[in-house]
Amino acid sequence: MDYVFPPPPQVSVPVVGGSAFFPVRRVYCVGRNYADHAAEMGADTREPPFFFGKPADALVPGGGDVLYPLATSNLQHEVELVVALIGGGAGVLPARALDWVYGYAVGLDLTRRDLQQRAKDKGHPWDMGKGFDQSAPIGAIHPLAAVGHPERGAIWLKVNGQLRQNGDLGQMSWKVAEVIANLSNYVALAPGDLIFTGTPAGVSTVVRGDVLEAAVEGIGELTVRLV
Repeated sequence: MDYVFPPPPQVSVPVVGGSAFFPVRRVYCVGRNYADHAAEMGADTREPPFFFGKPADALVPGGGDVLYPLATSNLQHEVELVVALIGGGAGVLPARALDWVYGYAVGLDLTRRDLQQRAKDKGHPWDMGKGFDQSAPIGAIHPLAAVGHPERGAIWLKVNGQLRQNGDLGQMSWKVAEVIANLSNYVALAPGDLIFTGTPAGVSTVVRGDVLEAAVEGIGELTVRLV
């Protein structure tokens, strides 16, 4: 097949315990999936899960240096458990949804909060607040056989050594199986999809030069430096 220009390389994330890589198809994110974070964002009730996306090439596998993005003066961090899918389809029941899971990783949903808020105020899409370049650092994926399905465990983030976010996976309003099932009612999921499952309270502004350390108990840690 002839292309006008060489196609971009396949985005992939390393898998712990071997030389394999996980090829990424799409990246989905769940909004306000921890009650305390929902409250700090202005919500006072448990909402049905809602979703947004990031481009696959917004991923930064392994973290490291991340460019401070253009067009913002309020970049904020959100540490999240990430689900990697090896199965897919549409309309799955929660009782079967975990059959589609390949493994888990720790991720960061970096957010241009000022752009997001302006979009909300005008009823516009959030894309430029969420889906920008290098907005989704992610650690290596831990296969299900090694870590199981984490239902509880600390999820935290430090900025320059100071704790900013400190929650527990058990605080998720919608559990992983419910998130997968609900999302599959909107789109047909497929192997290679990643789902960022939301963040606990404590999101705050970061600036160029800050070092972010993120972790999910039993899943690993991820370090990012804004440059």
